[in-house]
Amino acid sequence: MRSASTEDLTARARIRDAAIALFAEHGMGGTSMKRVAAEAGVSQALVSHHFGSKEGLRTACDEHVAAVIEEGKHEAMSKGPDLDILSALRDQSGTMPLLRYLARMLIEGSPQVDSLVDGIVGATAASMEEGERAGIFHSLDRPQDVNAVLVLWSLGLLVLHGQAERLLGLTFDGPAEDKVRYARAAMEALQGLFTDNAYEQINREFAPREDEEEGSDD
Repeated sequence: MRSASTEDLTARARIRDAAIALFAEHGMGGTSMKRVAAEAGVSQALVSHHFGSKEGLRTACDEHVAAVIEEGKHEAMSKGPDLDILSALRDQSGTMPLLRYLARMLIEGSPQVDSLVDGIVGATAASMEEGERAGIFHSLDRPQDVNAVLVLWSLGLLVLHGQAERLLGLTFDGPAEDKVRYARAAMEALQGLFTDNAYEQINREFAPREDEEEGSDD
């Protein structure tokens, strides 16, 4: 039997996840605490108990999104040049609700976005440092600026996801294989960041399969 504290934490996470999904679909203005409570299957009083206000709930969502991004980057970099890119792309499928939430918050442009983006920049900086130690990336002369550019690029892709699908066939909800075209182009554009060994090893994973090469002649 779960303890009261375990039940409490489970309810908090359920409320947070419901809020992430609703904020992503309807925005902050279109989502009430009452609606979040109904989606999470709890009382509105319990939502207020855990988060105080809708702004408090949004802060918790922001912190969770930033933490998940940081964890994913850490896990990828810890594998060094042996990172299986396609496997990593498949593992991202569970983060789609978080990416939709992030895209919506960026579009709405509220003041809280600054803190959220700062958290992502911090996670990127930590992963780049870890990648350097693991032999994936070169040492950078201006790491702060590079980290900022990488985050701006990635977040811009989220906001322009419709254009990404039109131009590159990139669908965030699709299978990992649908993201390969984008990943190949990103690898080539960012080649200077990678050590030769890491670039060659990862690029081999993106080499066109025989059936793709045959299909290109049609």
